[in-house]
Amino acid sequence: MNSEGIFWQIATIAIPMIVAIVFHEIAHGWVARALGDPTAAEQNRLSLNPLRHVDPFGTIILPGLLKLSGAPVFGWAKPVPVDFSRLRNPRWGMVAVAAAGPGMNFVLAAFSAVALGLLVRATDYAAEPGLGVLFVADNLRNFLIVNIFLGMFNLLPIPPFDGSRIVMGILPAPLARGYARLEPFGLIIVFGFLVILPYFMPELRLVERLVGPPVQWLGEHLAGLAGMVAGPEPQ
Repeated sequence: MNSEGIFWQIATIAIPMIVAIVFHEIAHGWVARALGDPTAAEQNRLSLNPLRHVDPFGTIILPGLLKLSGAPVFGWAKPVPVDFSRLRNPRWGMVAVAAAGPGMNFVLAAFSAVALGLLVRATDYAAEPGLGVLFVADNLRNFLIVNIFLGMFNLLPIPPFDGSRIVMGILPAPLARGYARLEPFGLIIVFGFLVILPYFMPELRLVERLVGPPVQWLGEHLAGLAGMVAGPEPQ
């Protein structure tokens, strides 16, 4: 691949990734503030500036190392601070705040599908689209895929993913307390099941089996939405 191809690939993946991660984190803070906890706003973490959300290890170093090693790539941004004790209803507020991040990703994925459909409808995309149209289309396609994967991946019930907070809020209090004891070991569990085990036993295809089916299901429905917005193909 030449340098232009590498630049194109980086640009059309990095932009969707950054936007998806920033809005995922901000959504947590927006919902927390609406439910009584202004901590994120007080610490100026509701900013759209991506630099405020970058975790040097989780956003840059770890994904880079995983990519170089051929392992499944995942990472995280700097979590938006939430003080659950300041929420008007700490238990159900925690569920709502946790669900807000993945929920935002699914909304953004739907937005991408609609925008892709409108782009096809408004341009002669089937003939000879210009570089500008191709660039926008590639970004929208990747934005759709990244948001679906990020949303589904974060719903895994493994600490510190959002899914674990949702499960913790839904479980009866005694079970929730026991489940919460896993949180200090969350990253070890994630590494073990999603990095180390697949590296030594790739035939298990854990990430594909855990996240693949719902990602494919939602992707197919959003592709249908994009097609519906684009309208019938010209005869």
